[in-house]
Amino acid sequence: MKKLVICLFSLLSVQLSKAQDLENILLATQSDANKLTEAYINPAMKGLIYGMNSGWYHTAKAHKKLGFDLTIGANLSMVPSKDEIITLANLGLSSNITFSSPTTPTVAGSGDGAELSVTQTYNGQTLTTPELVTLPSGVSEDLPLSAVPTPTLQIGVGLPGKLDVLLRVVPKVGSDDAKGQLFGVGLKKEITSIFGPLDKLPLHVSLLGAFTNMNVDYTMDGTEIPGNNQSAEFKLNSFTFQAIGSLNFPIVNIYGGIGYSGGSSSLKMLGEYRLEYNDNSIETLNNPVNLDFDASGIRANLGVRLSLGFFKIYGDYTLQEYNTLSAGIAFSFR
Repeated sequence: MKKLVICLFSLLSVQLSKAQDLENILLATQSDANKLTEAYINPAMKGLIYGMNSGWYHTAKAHKKLGFDLTIGANLSMVPSKDEIITLANLGLSSNITFSSPTTPTVAGSGDGAELSVTQTYNGQTLTTPELVTLPSGVSEDLPLSAVPTPTLQIGVGLPGKLDVLLRVVPKVGSDDAKGQLFGVGLKKEITSIFGPLDKLPLHVSLLGAFTNMNVDYTMDGTEIPGNNQSAEFKLNSFTFQAIGSLNFPIVNIYGGIGYSGGSSSLKMLGEYRLEYNDNSIETLNNPVNLDFDASGIRANLGVRLSLGFFKIYGDYTLQEYNTLSAGIAFSFR
C-alpha cells in the first residue's frame, strides 16, 4: 500500500513543484500569479477528482457476511485537448505582462512554457524583472498515456444485509519534500431482491456511494525567490453516487453503472516571499496563492472482470468530462 501511495504523492509533487516554477511571476501582481497558477494546474486537479471517484467496484454482487476482497488498481483520467493549452490572452492578465507566445502548456500539456516580461510600479518607479520569466512546461510525457493517474488500494468487507463497506486508508507517507495522507470510504448495497424474479438470474443490482479525502504538503526550497517557510498545500474532497449492475458468470463478469460524481480541491502557496526588483527594492508577500477548483458531472461506465478462483482481473472505461480508464487485480473471498 505504502509504495502505491508514495507513487501517487510523488506524481502530485511533480505537479506541485511546477507551482514553484511560477514563483517568479509573483514579481507582477498577486492577481496575475493566481490566474496563471490556476490555469496551469487546473487539469491535474480535475483529473484527480475524477480519478479518485473511479475504480470503486468491479461487480454489483455483495459479499457474504465477513467476506472480503483486496483490490489493487489504477485510474487514468484523460485530459481533453482543450485543457492542454492555455491561451494567455483569455486569462484577463494585467497590462504589465507581455508574453513571447500567445499560448503556453498546462501541466497536462507538452513543450516549453512561454516567456513573460513583467513590469511593476513600486515605490513610484516603473520596474522590470531583471530577466524573462519562463512559465513551467507541461509534464504529459512523464504521465502514463498522458493521463492523470490515481493508483488505488482498497479493502471491501461484507456486512449483514448484502451490504459491503469499502475502505481506502493511508497514513501520512512520502518523502522529505512531499508528504500526504488519504482516506476514502464507500458503501455498496445490493438491491437485486426488490426486483423479484431477477434474483434467480446471474444479474445483480446495487447502489453505491463513496467519499475520498486527500491532503498533500510540498516543501519548497526557496531557490527561485528567497523567503521563509515556503510550501504548497493541496487538499481534495471527492464523492460519487452510482447505480451499478453486473452479470456474474463463472469466469466472465460484465459490469457497469451510471451516476454522478464531483468534488473540490484547493492549492495554496504558503510562506514568505521576498521579491527583489532591479533597483534593489524588496517587497514581501505572505501566502500569495490561494486557489479553489471543482469538477462534477454525470458518469457512465462499462467493464469486464475475469475470475480465476479467488483471483480477479478487471478493466473498465468511464465516460465523463475526463474519460477514465480503470484496471487492476483483486483477491476476493466469499
